[in-house]
Amino acid sequence: MRYSQYFIPTVKETPADAEVISHQLMLRAGMIRKLAAGIYNYLPLGLRSIRKVEQIVREEMNRAGAIELLMPSVQPAELWQESGRWEQYGKELLRIKDRKDTEFCLGPTHEEVITDLVRREVKSYRQMPLNLYQIQSKFRDEIRPRFGLMRGREFIMKDAYSFDVDSNAADLSYEKMYQAYRRIFQRCGLVFRAVEADTGSIGGTASHEFMVLAESGEDAIVSCSACEYAANVEKAESRVVESAEHAEPRPLEKVATPGRKTIEEVSEFLGVPASTTVKMLILMADDKPVAAILRGDHELNEIKLKNYLDCDTLEMASDEIVMKATGSPIGYIGPVGSTVRIVADLAVKGLKNFITGANEVDHHLKNVNLGRDCTISEFADIRNVAHGDPCPRCQSGTLEMWRGIEVGHVFKLGVKYSKALKATYLDGDGKEQIVFMGCYGIGIGRTVAACIEQNHDDNGIIFPLPIAPFHCIISALNIKEEPVRAAAEDIYADLQLAGIDVLLDDRDERPGFKFKDADLIGIPLRIVVGSKNLAEGKVELKDRKTGAVELLPVAEAVARVQAQVKEALNG
Repeated sequence: MRYSQYFIPTVKETPADAEVISHQLMLRAGMIRKLAAGIYNYLPLGLRSIRKVEQIVREEMNRAGAIELLMPSVQPAELWQESGRWEQYGKELLRIKDRKDTEFCLGPTHEEVITDLVRREVKSYRQMPLNLYQIQSKFRDEIRPRFGLMRGREFIMKDAYSFDVDSNAADLSYEKMYQAYRRIFQRCGLVFRAVEADTGSIGGTASHEFMVLAESGEDAIVSCSACEYAANVEKAESRVVESAEHAEPRPLEKVATPGRKTIEEVSEFLGVPASTTVKMLILMADDKPVAAILRGDHELNEIKLKNYLDCDTLEMASDEIVMKATGSPIGYIGPVGSTVRIVADLAVKGLKNFITGANEVDHHLKNVNLGRDCTISEFADIRNVAHGDPCPRCQSGTLEMWRGIEVGHVFKLGVKYSKALKATYLDGDGKEQIVFMGCYGIGIGRTVAACIEQNHDDNGIIFPLPIAPFHCIISALNIKEEPVRAAAEDIYADLQLAGIDVLLDDRDERPGFKFKDADLIGIPLRIVVGSKNLAEGKVELKDRKTGAVELLPVAEAVARVQAQVKEALNG
């Protein structure tokens, strides 16, 4: 492709409304342009990267035995009403009506549609296992679309759905997709973690998120320093370490703590570490008060608590409710004498002689001990893990904290949708059974954006070779000089013949201008053809990622590019 004949509208200035690096650079590099809030045109350069991600996805999905189809983006309301998600999904579901006033929605996902298709066509156990996938645009009416392709309203997604005869067979399908996803993101050249995650609004029994590691990531994740354990912080498990405090219970003592409400204030005032204090939080679970108690240096994980309580809604209680439930304002409440249902974190179980609120303004209790001073019967893992915590899966590792960007998610759905939509089959004995399902999604455009968040510098994007819009750019300096033009054309032809995606910068522009554009759009390899080096039969080869520059004979430079591209694509 010749730069002079291609459409790459780069800009120097960072757009004012672009908050994150990927959004800024995709706009500056001429990859996308905004049409409306959360809706973008994919320009040629951006589309090339998106298509390369799609190709990798297709190859690995096909390799794993999945079969591609295409479903409508407009879906009838009756299917969503049948599954129970028409109201549950909320305002992110864009509802529309046709000329007959029949209700439809723009599909944010396709569980209902694919389940309807399978219940009509799959009747026997002999037709399974079955895995169907598509690559298509989705629409979710985000309340605040932002960050370009990271959180748009319309986006390209690969979604797959597996159908099996039972839970064990569904586990095998899930494992195939899990491994396929690992290969996909490895082939894309990304540094990522596959983490255990909460199933959220999709539902099901288990899930993994695939997170691209980046400092700008919205999600906090943890991984073990010694084994392969990794999890979203919402799901990450903690391993209880026995308390080092083995002293005999000391006499309970009420102490004045005037104006000290927070753990930091109390521990500093009393001269004790926060780990020897216990805090109590009052929450409303389906409009009923419940208390969560944790070590003072730990933070509540509301998703873990919500899952433990199996409630539909969970939120912090108001000051008025706390006062009514405990007789004390926030900052001084504690479990001693409390009549509210209490769920204690596992780390509290081994504490002795701890400090907690006295349920009295400006007072706390010292030397509180479970069993003697208060009775707690419910213990659960309800806290956020922290950096340095022992790994829950191995004995030698500790947990490390990362920031991640979710690019893929796999779910064990079980029978959530097949039961609701009555997707059944006849087993070997002729008995009717419910189909077991899994679903598996990848954000295609989001993967490109996450790649940029992970791979950039002050000059622009640094694309990994497998998903770069072009593998190599030829920067022809002084293009009007015949030897330079002829050499650049020859190199261009040789690389094209070798199957290399190459961009020939044949514009009549200053060298610095061309170099800045090449760095901005992030092409991994650059061959610079200039009259001075060409007089010696050489050209300059630069690696965008490392910055390494080599002066090589023309044929060797071409061979080197071919070898690097081949290694990156087949490695």
